[in-house]
Amino acid sequence: MGESFTPPSPMSSSQHNHVKRMLNSNRFKSPSKTIYSDRFIPSRSASNFALFNLSPSTEDGCSCSPYGSALRSALFGPSTPDKFESPNIFRFKSETRQSMHSLSHTPFTSHDALLPGYDYNHKPLKRPRKIPPSSFKVLDAPALQDDFYLNLVDWSSSNVLAVALENSVYLWNASSSKVTKLCDLGADDSVCSVGWAPLGTYLAVGSNSGKVQIWDVSQGKSIRTMEGHRLRVGTLAWSSSLLSSGGRDKSIYQRDIRVQEDFVSKLSGHKSEVCGLKWSYDNRELASGGNDNKLLVWNQNSTQPILKFCGHTAAVKAIAWSPHANGLLASGGGTADRSIRFWNTTTNSQLNCIDTGSQVCNLVWSKNVNELVSTHGYSQNQIMVWKYPTMSKLATLTGHSFRVLYLSISPDGQTIVTGAGDETLRFWNVFPSRKSQNTESEIGASSLGRSIIR
Repeated sequence: MGESFTPPSPMSSSQHNHVKRMLNSNRFKSPSKTIYSDRFIPSRSASNFALFNLSPSTEDGCSCSPYGSALRSALFGPSTPDKFESPNIFRFKSETRQSMHSLSHTPFTSHDALLPGYDYNHKPLKRPRKIPPSSFKVLDAPALQDDFYLNLVDWSSSNVLAVALENSVYLWNASSSKVTKLCDLGADDSVCSVGWAPLGTYLAVGSNSGKVQIWDVSQGKSIRTMEGHRLRVGTLAWSSSLLSSGGRDKSIYQRDIRVQEDFVSKLSGHKSEVCGLKWSYDNRELASGGNDNKLLVWNQNSTQPILKFCGHTAAVKAIAWSPHANGLLASGGGTADRSIRFWNTTTNSQLNCIDTGSQVCNLVWSKNVNELVSTHGYSQNQIMVWKYPTMSKLATLTGHSFRVLYLSISPDGQTIVTGAGDETLRFWNVFPSRKSQNTESEIGASSLGRSIIR
């Protein structure tokens, strides 16, 4: 404090010696005065080391001072473990070298955080799930019809895929890859829809003639044929022992397979062909979509719709109930509409509307995570995976060369199968495995182990 700063002399031959003395003060010491640098670095001899529990060095040079030792240790690591110990300034681990493996996992290993208030032990951000862009299996499906209003593919809870090809129904066992022919309706009829009962023991088959057959798959025979529709039956939906069928005659028939009558009630509300039917997971509400652009909701006892949603501007075939929230319903519109709309059937309101850019053919909601899949026709023929409720797009999958008219999901909820007029069935790994057995989010869903499709 009492000493004044003496600036260095102009460029001269003595400056070189001056710098050398600063760099190596142990060799060159002025006998008369303390040397100061030209960068305003104060003399350490005037420092009060007692404030830091340090004893002053007997050497005036900074290279051997406690400050210099601490600085070298901080920058290059201590040369000897016990050369400097000061809990008040820096604290170092005794091990200064780390393997590449440890560095890749824990980049900062000092006891003190490098930045005040920052937690270097925090968990890393979860990376987005990577959805494979290609199907992992393709099955040929000769003569699979390119008809938007039909529903020709369904995957059972017992891991068997039913596929309708013209007038026949084939069963493909996903566990064994074995294919069997279940039925043939003859040259005068054709299959327009298939639907598995919840337990996977019975398969309903809707025909072009308007009849509905119930097949016992284990026995390989038809146990009954039910009439009612005057035209083709393009869609089927089960609710326990109750089977709903929708037809081109604009009507929906409710059939209880435990009673002798062909149907227990007839639902009238659509003004054109019924092409989509889905029961809610709690089996309390039935949603129906038609070529009249209407989405109707029915309860178990109604013969008239309890709700009418008229937001779509094209046929409504794609329908999906959320397994995660009661009363949450999604629907998709055809070529002139191209949108996915979300409805709250409890409040009778529309929640959201997303323009997908192409015809919406099918929707299915994941039971494992709050995501859904949509399949599309004109003009992109794509499959899209969405995160709900943000409706952020997780993946866009392509592979079909025709409209992706058919969609079903595996019993474990991880794999989807899609079908198109290009006469192929494609299998995609889309959703993650079920992480917890939460019954609240799995109403009406069976819990089966993973069966790998090969």
